Amino acid sequence: MVALSAAVVIPLAVVLVSVLSPTGQVWSHLWATRLPEMLASTVVLVVLVSLGSLVLGTGLAWLVSAYRFPGVRVLSWILVTPLAVPGYVMGFVWLDSLDGLGRAVQSIWICAGVLVLSLYPYVYLLARSSFGERSGAAADAARNLGCSPWRSFGRVALPLARPSIAAGVALVAMETLTDIGTVRLFDVSTVSDGIFRVWYGLGDRQAATELAALLVLVALVLVVAERRGRGDVRYTPVGAGHRRAEPIQLRGRRAAAAVGACLAVIGLAVGVPVVRLGAWAIEAVRSGRAASQSGGLGTHLGNTAVIALLATAACLAVGLLLALAVRWDRRRLIAMSARAATMGYAVPGPVVGIGVLVTLAALDRSGIIPSGVVLVGSLAGLVYALTVRFLAVGYQSSEAALSKIGPSMTASARTLGSRPAQVARRIELPIARSGLVVAAALVAVDVVKELPATLLLRPFGFDTLPVWVWQATSESRWVEAAIPALTIVAVASIGVAALLAVTDRRRPSPR
Repeated sequence: MVALSAAVVIPLAVVLVSVLSPTGQVWSHLWATRLPEMLASTVVLVVLVSLGSLVLGTGLAWLVSAYRFPGVRVLSWILVTPLAVPGYVMGFVWLDSLDGLGRAVQSIWICAGVLVLSLYPYVYLLARSSFGERSGAAADAARNLGCSPWRSFGRVALPLARPSIAAGVALVAMETLTDIGTVRLFDVSTVSDGIFRVWYGLGDRQAATELAALLVLVALVLVVAERRGRGDVRYTPVGAGHRRAEPIQLRGRRAAAAVGACLAVIGLAVGVPVVRLGAWAIEAVRSGRAASQSGGLGTHLGNTAVIALLATAACLAVGLLLALAVRWDRRRLIAMSARAATMGYAVPGPVVGIGVLVTLAALDRSGIIPSGVVLVGSLAGLVYALTVRFLAVGYQSSEAALSKIGPSMTASARTLGSRPAQVARRIELPIARSGLVVAAALVAVDVVKELPATLLLRPFGFDTLPVWVWQATSESRWVEAAIPALTIVAVASIGVAALLAVTDRRRPSPR
């Protein structure tokens, strides 16, 4: 298992090693040109998007968890659907929709607003889960002390939900660091976009690698900050024998305002993009612009499906093996290697792409690989990069699902002579099935939307739906980008629906 973890960590280590021997000329050139602007824009964008997602995601989660109003159950589901709309898709729709503002539309503020609408579901999902497990006794105590619902929220519910909300905000910050499609559309110069420009525009691998190392360090700082932000808070979910807090019934204007707030967010994040994309897609079909140089929708959808299936299978398989190894072997080395293998999710796509590219190029030159086999630019290389990037999703979901199985159950099976593999096949995997479905859905949604690593490492002529969108939007051809963008939303929505079907099974529904 240590060797398996090492294979995932190597590309990130390759990038970090460049910090140990920095090239003075590279850094002096970067600092004299756009590095200060990139650093400032990155910090401002991460702060704006994180704060916006914190307020919007937490507020909506409390609204649908603590109150009853018409359609709350359906609305609580639909509020997750922006997760299926990539920021770069939402970005070019709103860029065209706000075209009347002129140059002002290409600003960091509007870019941040688009990313908030795309990423707030990360905070919303985790906060909603935490708020849904509120103790009725704690709610009653707050009410008896004269606390209004919102004061109860600030003094009781919010502190208990802080670990979940902090994790959601950390995910939003990581995704913001990763983004290159949305920031490019709004002409916001970030470090992640700078890596891509240096690699493709200048062809300077050394400068791109060292800039990527800087982004890895920023990502590590975010991870540490998120862990420290949790402090010593511990949250124990309400057990089956405890009463959950009852939602408060809203009527009249308050109910209408609650429904209106949910519909406004859904309309801005999903309604406007889907309507505009639908109109453009019809125009593309009528004008004969429903294909790219690599082929039509079937070709790109097939390529995307192949990548999604292979990467999802790889992430689930490796993640499950690591989770089982940690469960069965309590040695600290195993636990540390498993945690190290999940660092790819905290690292932006361009960084992972560069690390994998350098690693595969070294393997191709080493002579270890059989003659005639080239890993750089291969399907295997792309799947490897996506596994490095999204393994954390497969591992953490598997670990969470397996943690629900009491040690006494597996100990009994071992006492009866069953081997670890038999226990896993007969007991652990069947019980953890719902968690594995969640993991598969999350990985598939992420892979279908992934752009940076795919752009860097895809085989020649192997274009996916995000690459098609990128090629069209980079030349402001919105109509030609509509069909692949709408398909991405539709395919990702299937994964989101599967996620909701599993998670809502374990959550009490608002009445």
